[in-house]
Amino acid sequence: MAEMKKMSAKNPNRNRLATEKSLYLRQHGDNPVDWYPWGDAAFEAARQRGVAVMVSIGYAACHWCHVMAHESFADDDTAAMINANFVAVKIDREERPDLDSIYMRAVAMMGVDGGWPLTLFVTPDRVPFWGGTYFPPTPRYGRPSFRQVLENIAEIYASDPERIATVTQQMQASLSHKTAKHPGTLAQNAQISNLSGTEMLALSATKLYPIMDLVHGGIAGAPKFPHTALLELFWCDYLTRGKKNGDKTHHDVVTRSLDKICAGGIYDHLGGGFARYATDERWLVPHFEKMLYDNAQLVSLLTQLWQATQSPIYAARIADTIDWLQREMLVRDEAGTAIGLAASLDADSMGGDGHSHEGAFYVWDKAEIDEILGIDAAEFSTLYDVTAKGNWEGRNILNLLASDATLISEPIFQQKLAILREKLRVRRDARPRPLRDDKILADWNGLAIAALVRAGLAFERQDWLALAANLWHQVRDKLRWPGASDSRRLAHSYAGGRAAHPASLDDYAFLILASLELYQATENPEYLHAAEQWVQTVRDHYADPENGGYFFAADDTRDIFMRPKITDDNATKSGQAAMADIFVTLFYLTGRDEYRDHAESLIAALRPAWQRNILGLAGMCLAAARLDQMVQIFVAGARSDPQFQAFWRVANQAALPHRILVPQAAVTATSAPFYGKTTLAGEVTAYVCVGQKCSLPLHSAEALAEFLAEL
Repeated sequence: MAEMKKMSAKNPNRNRLATEKSLYLRQHGDNPVDWYPWGDAAFEAARQRGVAVMVSIGYAACHWCHVMAHESFADDDTAAMINANFVAVKIDREERPDLDSIYMRAVAMMGVDGGWPLTLFVTPDRVPFWGGTYFPPTPRYGRPSFRQVLENIAEIYASDPERIATVTQQMQASLSHKTAKHPGTLAQNAQISNLSGTEMLALSATKLYPIMDLVHGGIAGAPKFPHTALLELFWCDYLTRGKKNGDKTHHDVVTRSLDKICAGGIYDHLGGGFARYATDERWLVPHFEKMLYDNAQLVSLLTQLWQATQSPIYAARIADTIDWLQREMLVRDEAGTAIGLAASLDADSMGGDGHSHEGAFYVWDKAEIDEILGIDAAEFSTLYDVTAKGNWEGRNILNLLASDATLISEPIFQQKLAILREKLRVRRDARPRPLRDDKILADWNGLAIAALVRAGLAFERQDWLALAANLWHQVRDKLRWPGASDSRRLAHSYAGGRAAHPASLDDYAFLILASLELYQATENPEYLHAAEQWVQTVRDHYADPENGGYFFAADDTRDIFMRPKITDDNATKSGQAAMADIFVTLFYLTGRDEYRDHAESLIAALRPAWQRNILGLAGMCLAAARLDQMVQIFVAGARSDPQFQAFWRVANQAALPHRILVPQAAVTATSAPFYGKTTLAGEVTAYVCVGQKCSLPLHSAEALAEFLAEL
């Protein structure tokens, strides 16, 4: 093989990323690699030089991204090989989820399991022809060294342009017409195609049950991700079918999963908040990064479970996680005003040896706990699985997996444990902290705002509701797309005082859902108006008129070679599923048939994808079931009336699979489902409809509670 060209890594432009707003990009600003941010300049440089572009995608909290950066991108010799033979582009996947989606799909079609760091080689036209994930500095893990990869790709690109052209043509065609095979594929026949939303939900839950871990919860095997949409699917099917039939099968698979997640090391027992996933099947060993979207979705799901179980553990995890969000994740401007929630906390931090290690901030030696807790250390260590030899790499991850859940739920015992945990947290806070990625993302903040509203209503926490409202206004104002003639247009991220990158479908969808939650909670029409304005923006700029559904990127996103269309849920429900949910919600809030038509059309467009991949379309199934069986609750009366508050408490704490609180302002239009409904005999009165069937007026909170309990 021809010897690869080398050149000095001392490049005067090596700090090209140093002025970027993204923390992840800035982390590579002093690499000897001559990095470019994504943009025309990089691809024009590649075209002028006649070389391929090496694209590296990661994010600030990613442990293996840091490993590859240290091993390869900070290495002068490796950097010299990159600089001589490629144009190097670094992408923050959280800033550009559209690009990450395209290139992750491309790698999957190459037969490589996805993950970060993502490493691709693309033409100056931005089309990928080869890729992978992490590559080590020397051959190991069954992978070639990164230098071997660089050498082989550079030679092929230089010597065999026809091969590159053939591969890129095939890749571009495949990316445009991707049909993947997935677990849980259903036969495509007329009977399945005509199922109602409730029947789709039931069939999905039945078909997916065999992949669940009945001992440890979650999907069987390791690593273990929370998969909140999947757990919500099982839970809603239980409330819809199992509860009425006395069948707790799907109830138990959800509670077992959440019990283990709440007890395991994936939860931070000192500071609150959940890590992204566990590397083992018991939920013991987390991948220590904490992501905003995971915590938002888990707060929402735990709130749903608490409404049915009243579990003190769920209540504690919700409260402690929201406390963590307020204490550690609020981003403030120079005046000290909270303007949004940060994206993530890093997995790595500085250890006692002066080197960065994964989880260094979170793990403990037994001797350290003995010294801090004194006579209480033995009892604490027994409960939290702390031993001299440790439970992970010689150190201890605090967890309650082997502890008596009944015992630790006792209020007196919880109070004692809280005092001991606080002592450890104070000591831990003196350690070098993981880096926080301060960029504010529209979609993840939307998820968090919606979670705060749901929890605030269920637990009667006005401070959580106020935080949600304040965050919504800040995110709406800060993330306006700069220079757009349409004031409704949003940006995806905000960092360093600047909104950047065009909003994705998910950004609009999750902020719309947050708006609708706030509208139901407050009855403030501002939130409904914003939601409907953003819905129109989505229909104007993201719709796929030929095939139905919505593209992930707007029609005026100019720096991508194709517009991705994402149907499957990933770490969050898909934007498509969220839009279906939005149309369902708007239909029941306004009574306008056009919203029902939009919901039905979108669900119909997604049905073929569901038949191919029932695991990946859990979010869409939930929206379809909501269209069938939405429980609509309208309470007529003055909100300040104590009787109204009693009705309101019942409505917000009821365990229902699908529920909407209809504001009084929403019943004035003749199309509204509760048009003309009012108080009777001057007393607060509740009305409930399930789908299109409605109850008689309910005159007491007790009557409302009894009625909802029978649904």
